[in-house]
Amino acid sequence: MTSESDRWYDDAAGPVVRPYAMTRGRTSHAAEAKIDLIALVVSGSMVGDDNALDDHSLSPEHLDIVERCQLQATSVAELAADLDLPVGVVRVLVGDLLEGEHVHIHKPVPPAELPDERILREVINGLRAL
Repeated sequence: MTSESDRWYDDAAGPVVRPYAMTRGRTSHAAEAKIDLIALVVSGSMVGDDNALDDHSLSPEHLDIVERCQLQATSVAELAADLDLPVGVVRVLVGDLLEGEHVHIHKPVPPAELPDERILREVINGLRAL
């Protein structure tokens, strides 16, 4: 029989932290409507904000997100996979960082706003005719 403390410890990984503990029990964030799975997260020197690493109110998971997004924009889905966290948790954490202006979100262009393929073909044909 395992004791209560053994359930919170994994020999390979160390102490186990439940996802709801990382988000302080929150399952959504006010900014979550903006945070699509394929939205790109940009942080740090890419957006001119280097104070995230000095913010002592941020958790280690917040800092991991900031560091991963400093060199290149990273999608929310990629962050979840890289950090081995549920997407819902990553959305809440990114929402915190967005609220604190430590990251910016670049939303994908909705398919309805993309140019029509027919119009693009007409432009190509018109250029060829020149």
